Amino acid sequence: MKDISQSIQKEDHIEKVSGKSLYVSDIKMDHILYAKTVRSIHPKAKILNIEIPDLPKDYFIVDYRDIPGKNHVNMIFEDWPVFAEKQVNYIGDPIMLVVGKNKQTINDLIGQIKIEYQVLKPKFEYKTSVIHKSFKKGNIKKAFTKPFKTISYTYETGYQEQAYIEPQGFIAYPEEDGKITLIGSIQCPYYVKNAVLKTMGFADDKVRVIQPSVGGAFGGKEEFPSVMACQLAVAVHKIGRPIKMIYEREEDMSVTTKRHPSKIQLTAAIDKEYRIQGLKAHVALDSGAYIGLSGVVLARAMIASTSSYTIDNLDISGDVYETNTVPNGAFRGFGAPQMIFAVEMFIHHIAKELNIDPLILRLMHLAKQNDLTSTSGVFRDPIIMKKMIDKAMEISDYEQKVKIYQDPSVFKGIGMSWFLHGCGFTGSGESTHINAKVKLRKDANDQVFLLVAAVDMGQGAKTALKKIVVQTLGIPSQQVSFDNPDTDYVLDSGPTVASRTTMIVGGLLARAALKLKETWIDHQEMEILEQYQQPEYIKWDEDTMVGDAYPAYSWGVNVVEVEVSKVTYQTKVKGIWSVYDVGKSIDDRLVLGQADGGIAQGVAYGYLEVMKHEQGKLRQKTMTDYIIPTAVDMAKTETVIMENPYILGPYGAKGVGELTLVGGAPAVALAIEQAINKKVYKIPATPEYIMELINHDKI
Repeated sequence: MKDISQSIQKEDHIEKVSGKSLYVSDIKMDHILYAKTVRSIHPKAKILNIEIPDLPKDYFIVDYRDIPGKNHVNMIFEDWPVFAEKQVNYIGDPIMLVVGKNKQTINDLIGQIKIEYQVLKPKFEYKTSVIHKSFKKGNIKKAFTKPFKTISYTYETGYQEQAYIEPQGFIAYPEEDGKITLIGSIQCPYYVKNAVLKTMGFADDKVRVIQPSVGGAFGGKEEFPSVMACQLAVAVHKIGRPIKMIYEREEDMSVTTKRHPSKIQLTAAIDKEYRIQGLKAHVALDSGAYIGLSGVVLARAMIASTSSYTIDNLDISGDVYETNTVPNGAFRGFGAPQMIFAVEMFIHHIAKELNIDPLILRLMHLAKQNDLTSTSGVFRDPIIMKKMIDKAMEISDYEQKVKIYQDPSVFKGIGMSWFLHGCGFTGSGESTHINAKVKLRKDANDQVFLLVAAVDMGQGAKTALKKIVVQTLGIPSQQVSFDNPDTDYVLDSGPTVASRTTMIVGGLLARAALKLKETWIDHQEMEILEQYQQPEYIKWDEDTMVGDAYPAYSWGVNVVEVEVSKVTYQTKVKGIWSVYDVGKSIDDRLVLGQADGGIAQGVAYGYLEVMKHEQGKLRQKTMTDYIIPTAVDMAKTETVIMENPYILGPYGAKGVGELTLVGGAPAVALAIEQAINKKVYKIPATPEYIMELINHDKI
């Protein structure tokens, strides 16, 4: 077992020498057992009785009775059980594991387990609010006193599946001193460790988490892996053998977290000069069966209520509604894609009602440096959006195409979205909840090691963070090593989420590297520890949601051109143009890779990716019936990165990963709207929905 741990730590060397990456499913161990989950077949039911067949030797049942600590997964709330105890709350809710040495025998045993349920009435509507948040800005009452015009619309968004290449998976095994080690496809090693510690009731040094290569995540491996890890830790504690659990694609898609569906109502008070004096917004998110991270997703959505615009008077509220469906959770953008879709459509729909050019209305409200943010913080850094918009319009020939596509007979359209994305954890998250720490260690051979918990899940964290240290120290790249995280050796630098890795973790590493450079002594072991400190001018009140929600913002413009078939109503994307402000690009190739991948996910969210449930059961649960864009579906993309360095970021870098997704859906929806000459209120804008819009005055 120690050999396995050593092979994981040396993976970086393996990749360089052989070109091979070691994923969790590639790891083999002696005497290994396999686990599979027995799940609820009802969206809501009481468990009355369970009949277990006689188990062959080396086969085991693991359920809530085997948990030595607490039967909940450590998240923000304590409502998500490791195993269902008396009641199940969604189709797929885990009841127990069947563990054994042969997968077919495990399947046979699962088929013989008889569970008696008392079926309860499930809820699928937005009726039970489990979290409510609100904030205000300015004088909303005055703004809505005798306005020239009041305009209101409601917008809806659906599920989105992360569709990572590698399904969820873990191996867990016992060590000689009672310690449990877990190796998994994860984004957040310390999230997993802390969850297992609470479930097991163990001391800190009795749980170890190792991250191998990760085949994509997009938020889907933020909180959900903690569920699997807790289940496997309980099993290993009971059985005392190594256990592997890798989901097949259908199971992965059926039971893991999705992007939250939403309903967003927006109401604007407009004066005679066509300026939006006030905005009221209500965001409704579907959490699914358990709350998970939904409260934070709600906050991020609400904060994005004005996107890249300045509106002086706001009344923003939101609710998380619990339903008997698959739990929803983290997904690239984290609530912002839902709201930015709504805001961008809304400002265009306002312009249409006022019979003015949407471009004029948008420029009237475009945020400027020193404006107040939606939460009454301050945009302290330069905002270069006007320059970015001009560039996007130039490279896409936007103005000319808008005029040409006014002809309703051509069924072509072009849409442009403007947006921002806050970098790092919302509010005081970085300073009070994370307190990220990084360490640089130099050995006697002058080899430097990065000791951080940042995960490379395909976005290039290993390249970017290592490059920051190499450039700061001014030494050859081969003199710096960055192995995959292992919680026995690396500090908790926070989760690999929230567009924080390069800006926050990279910033800490840059400062640590500078200190190391200034104190460098050849052939002497040295260690430098650096911890995050919130800038003093950043103020945030968590209860009122007032203040600086983020230390910095990245900005973007997307333009999408489409053609809609007059016969099938299918949308064909013809061109994509993007301009981004990510501060300073640490590595152009990585940024452009993020841009291409992000816009593909964002545009597909707007018109292609359909996932629905029927009485709590997801209808799309394979890559055959859940359609994601292929190279054939994506048009040629052109991306421009404009430099606008952030003073506290490493070399001026800000967040990249989420920014490139959040504007795709409104851009394609606006293009479709022009092509069919009907207002689009919900996404994905499928052929069926487009047909309904065309054939009816209002949908």
